[in-house]
This record gives sequence, C-alpha cells and structure tokens, in this order.
Amino acid sequence: MRSNQPIDETTEILPGDMDSAVEMQNTFMNQKKILVVDDYPHIRDLIREALETEGHYEVSEAENGLEALNLLRQKTYDIVISDVMMPIMGGLDLLESIQEVQPTVLTIMMTAYPEIETSVSAMKKGAVDFIRKPFRIDELLFKVDVSLRQREALSAQELERNSRTRRLQGHCEDLSLRNYIYDTIENSFGDNDYIFEDVVELAMKVVGGRDCELLLYDVEERRFHPHIIKGINSETYSTKIFPQIEGALEKAAHSREAMIITSDECSEAFPSVICAPLMIRNQVFGVLTIRKKERGIAFSKRELDYIQTLTKRASLNVENKVLYESLYRNLIDTFKSLVASIQVRDSYTEEHSYRVMDKVITMAKHMGRSNEEVESVRIAGMLHDIGKIAIPDRILLKPDRLTEYEYKVIQSHPGIGESILKSVMLLDREREIILHHHERYDGKGYPHGLSGDKIPLLSRLLAIADSFDAMTSNRPYRKSMSVDRAIQELKKNSGKQFDGTLVECFLQSL
Repeated sequence: MRSNQPIDETTEILPGDMDSAVEMQNTFMNQKKILVVDDYPHIRDLIREALETEGHYEVSEAENGLEALNLLRQKTYDIVISDVMMPIMGGLDLLESIQEVQPTVLTIMMTAYPEIETSVSAMKKGAVDFIRKPFRIDELLFKVDVSLRQREALSAQELERNSRTRRLQGHCEDLSLRNYIYDTIENSFGDNDYIFEDVVELAMKVVGGRDCELLLYDVEERRFHPHIIKGINSETYSTKIFPQIEGALEKAAHSREAMIITSDECSEAFPSVICAPLMIRNQVFGVLTIRKKERGIAFSKRELDYIQTLTKRASLNVENKVLYESLYRNLIDTFKSLVASIQVRDSYTEEHSYRVMDKVITMAKHMGRSNEEVESVRIAGMLHDIGKIAIPDRILLKPDRLTEYEYKVIQSHPGIGESILKSVMLLDREREIILHHHERYDGKGYPHGLSGDKIPLLSRLLAIADSFDAMTSNRPYRKSMSVDRAIQELKKNSGKQFDGTLVECFLQSL
C-alpha cells in the first residue's frame, strides 16, 4: 500500500504511477483551448458543458466581442465560437479584430437570423463555419472536431499563410468597394436630387439596408425634412419611424459624426440604425439613415465606415458642385454683360444672340442630344458673337457693302470670341463651338476651312440656327426674308454651306 506522504526527491515513484502522471500531464497540455462568446449565459453554459464533457477541451467564456477580444490579447486559443448579434461589439466586428490579434485562430459563427449576406460576409472575414440557432449540440461538436483536425493537418507556416491570404483578400475587397463608392458618386450627374438618389441607392447596396432615408437639416430651426425615402411608405416613415429615431438624428447632426444606434438607444423595432451626417464646410446640411433588412442583425463597424465614406464623398461632390455652379454663374453673368455692352453699339447683336440660343437649344433637344450638349449650345449660342466687341463701329455698323479688308475683319470675330473665353477652362467645348460656327460643310468657310464631319457637330448646329435668324431679321443694309424664303435658302445650301441632315432636323424642330 502506498503512503499518503508528500512526494519529495527521496520518495520512490513506481513505474505505473509515472505513466499515469505523464499521461495526465500530456492530456492537460494537449487540451484544445476554446473561447465561447455569447450574450446569453445559458447558451454559453450549454456549449461549455458539452465541450468539457468531451474531456479534451479547455473552455473560456465571454459575453460580448469586446470582452472576448481582451481575452484573446492575454491567451492563445485554438477556436472561437461566437454569436453574431451581441451588444457592445458584435460577432462580425470581433471576427475582423481576431485577424489582427490572433490570425491563426479558427472561428465558428452562430446566429438565430441566418441571412445569405451575413454568412457570406462572415466567411469572407475569416470564419471557417457557420451554425444556425437553435442548433443540435452534436452538430456543434462535430464542426469543432472537424475544424481542429483540419487545423492540425496544416503546418504553422501554412496557417499563417492562409491567414495572410484571408487578410489580403479582405483588404482587396475593402479597397474595391471603396473605389466603387468613389466612382459611383463621381459619375453622379445632374442636380443635387440626382446625387442624393444615387447616395440612397448605393447605401442600400453597400450594407444590405432594409430602408434608407436622406433628410435635409435646417440648422436655424434645428428641424429635419425627409427628402428621399426608399424601401418604406413615406407616410409610415413620417408618422411611425421618424418620431422614434429623431433623437438619434439630432445626436448625429450635433456631433457631426456617423454612428450606429442600437436597441439601447432607440425602439426595439429598430435594433440597429446607422445615422451619418452630410456636411459642407463642417456644417451639417443633411443626415442619411439606414436600417438593416432583418431584426437581430446589427451593423458592423466596417459597414459604418463604408457609409461614412459614402456620405463624405457625396458631401464633397455636392460642395464642389455648389462652388462650381457659383463660379459658373459668375462667369456667365460676366459674359452676358459683355454681350449686353455690344447692344450699346448694335442692338441687333444681343437680340440675335438670344434668338439663336433659343433656336439651337430647341434643335439639340429635338435631336435627343445629352443634357451636357444642350447646356454647351445654350452658352455657345448666347456668346457666339462675343468677338464682335473688338470690331470697330465703322465696320460693325456699316450700312453699305463691306470691302474685302472689312469683310476679313468681320471674319475675325469667331477667333476673337474663342480667345476671350480661352482663359476659362470650364468652357473648352463652348470655345470650340464658337470658333467653328462659320465653317462651311463644303470647306469654304472660316477661320480654318474645315469641311464635313471635321466641323464639330455642335458648330454645325449653331451655323444653321445663326444663318436662319440672320436671314429672318432686319439689318441696316437689308430687310429680312420671310420664313418660307429662309427655309428655301437652307434647303438650297444643304450639303454646301450646311450639313443637309442637320438642316432637315432643324426644319422639323421649327
């Protein structure tokens, strides 16, 4: 019989006792360390007891992602089993952080709200498996066992390499999505409402939103005005949802920070809402709100970052547009003043310019030209004779036939007009239209003698509208033609002075 005295250096150890001690030590050292993360204690207890019953697992617990992250910084684990939806820090945010703290640890995610988008997102962020709640305990044990066997089959170098690959894939996907946001917003044309529509649509795509709203903010009255509402009836939003999230909107507007509002701060019906301000010069002019498609699935920090990237980019686009339009209006007003100054010398020029502008706009719209092209011909039509400001009165207002020299001076006005606008980069297309609006289709025009399709299309349009108005207007040296006679002249010169196809389009637009 063995003595119960303590073992010391002089105590004899029997062979059987040595084998048993070594076996116990090896068992302890070979135990796989598992961290169970769930905000429901009874679920953690169930999983812990089942794993410990297996005999070769050492189990730790955490009630949310933040607590789990602190444990991961202190101790090495083989597997993390985590719920997706938890307060403070959810499972998907934890999954991202694990890649930085312990990149070789395996992660199995659990959720009671399994969406394809959520599971795919989890897999992309490094999860090795996904379990739906309620789950069978034998299914969980099976997945844990298989995952550990796969892990043991890989060397340490392979585990690290796989982890780096997952992180690289995540970084590439993140960069691609941010570039997609940039490109979509940069290519958003039209007035601010078009930009806002694109922002709302893009927000729903990026984070899988159930509904999304853009509200304009009146700083002085501190009131929100729903402007664009997607995914929900406007009346329902205004009467039921807006009153419950108004406090969150005010919080986002006053802090000037994008934030995730959880069930602790808003109605149980909206467990996760993103509120992101839109700002110009650090002044909030609107707030974007978006809710998840399914209850129980919280927004992640990465999704918040995506929405913040979107709202910042959209705000910058709107700000640039406002500044551009302000500069643009000032420029156009300046050039209008120049055109008006010609009226002091020649009342025909200003009136003719605005009539030509109306005609060429009508023609361009009739042909289905783009909004950008219509805007270009509007400006070019208004400014096409601005070069006449440099023509001497004795030539510009001469009631008799012009000499060859005087005619050459008159012919210089397209080039002078182009030069006046040359310093304005915003008007590059309009300069080209103005420079070539006296070219002829047969190549006998000026200033460069271009012919056919070598003449810019919008210059060819302007040439027809300009000539038609000149023919149907009184001048000091001749009386106006009738409209019918002017139409005949256009047809007569089709293919010579004018593009015949465009003449037909012009006549149809009259």
